[in-house]
Amino acid sequence: MNALRVLMLALASLVAVSAPALAQPYPARPITWVVPFTPGGVTDTTSRAISKKMGEVLGQTFVVENRPGVGGSLATEQVAKAAPDGYTVLYGTSGTMAANLALYKNLKYEPLKDFIPVHGMLMSPTVLVVEASRPYKTMAELIDFARANPGVLNYGSAGPGTGTHLTSEMVQTKTGTKMTHVPYKGSVPALQDLLGGRLDLMYDYTVTLLPHIKSGRLRALAVMGPKRLPALPDVPTIGEAGFPGLESSSWSGIVVPAGTPDAVVKKLSQAMNAALTDPAVVTPFEQIGSQPLVGYDDAKFKAFIADEIRKWAEVVRVSGATLN
Repeated sequence: MNALRVLMLALASLVAVSAPALAQPYPARPITWVVPFTPGGVTDTTSRAISKKMGEVLGQTFVVENRPGVGGSLATEQVAKAAPDGYTVLYGTSGTMAANLALYKNLKYEPLKDFIPVHGMLMSPTVLVVEASRPYKTMAELIDFARANPGVLNYGSAGPGTGTHLTSEMVQTKTGTKMTHVPYKGSVPALQDLLGGRLDLMYDYTVTLLPHIKSGRLRALAVMGPKRLPALPDVPTIGEAGFPGLESSSWSGIVVPAGTPDAVVKKLSQAMNAALTDPAVVTPFEQIGSQPLVGYDDAKFKAFIADEIRKWAEVVRVSGATLN
């Protein structure tokens, strides 16, 4: 009996000690923010700036961890298997959460089954540019020439299956044009050939193109987004250029493993929205052509991702692009 009493007292003490720990409000310890790409790039700097502000809102530290590999899919697969407790969040992109689903045939995750979208972060529309000596002053002029001269125009991309490649494939399909794809290992060598007159056109992002547009070496014909960019106020949107429905943007947001409690998702979502409405955080990104996805909470972000999956699956199907 004495032994039983001692055991019962020990169990009671254990429960008493454990209960406060279990009742601790989220977040009670640092949160790991996984970036599925290499350090030093835009994805990395964006993550560090926004997670810092979110940490201030939540009263907890975010630890940014870079895990590059397989176009971002490697880390995405890993996070899909992480504990659904809110202490591991993933930097999701238009590639890992949408296009890769069609480009890679052996992905070991499903974006909307294995993850809960938390909140959108930033959107960076692609921009259609030509070298300044080219005769095309508008996108309509470029498309008219391409229709009349199939295969004559060539365009550069950052590589097969990248957003810069798929954007052009989408435009060609929707406008009934045919151009020649010249793939590169990244945007920089493609840009060098565009500036050197060896390419006719290119779709890319302002972080790469903006200095050359500002200098006059490149002419921007259209912003492939729903609204004009503050960094390029005189460049029409794709809709204003006469081709509505051809929007193409690189975007980002955070997701967590499926099964994460709703209350945790809401806290993370609110903290992200607070970061995106802080001018000190987002102004530097707006200056290089990114737009904060304010109000893209879990429900809106989920619907957005579903639309993007459908759109890029069709583009990949028609183009025949694959990365397997």
